[in-house]
Amino acid sequence: MPEEYPRGKDTKMQPVNMLEAKSTLSRLVQAVEEGRESEIVIARNGRPVARLVPLERAPVARRLGVARGRFTVPESIDTHNAEVAALFLGGPGR
Repeated sequence: MPEEYPRGKDTKMQPVNMLEAKSTLSRLVQAVEEGRESEIVIARNGRPVARLVPLERAPVARRLGVARGRFTVPESIDTHNAEVAALFLGGPGR
């Protein structure tokens, strides 16, 4: 994707040949990722064979801290750590 071809959002990019796509893949992916290109067509011997398009972003689920404030951790939470570890490791634990 040579930088000497400025394009607006409505202008479609010319197909990129396979050799150029191989040598500039990082820049091509970045252009799609940043929204500078909606898709990039890759051609072999002048014939379009593939499209590089952005993936739809899945909403990121918030996991850490989802139960914050919903319960109180007792002071004795670590009392049975050795016994639980022994159970997991197959030891007597009692």
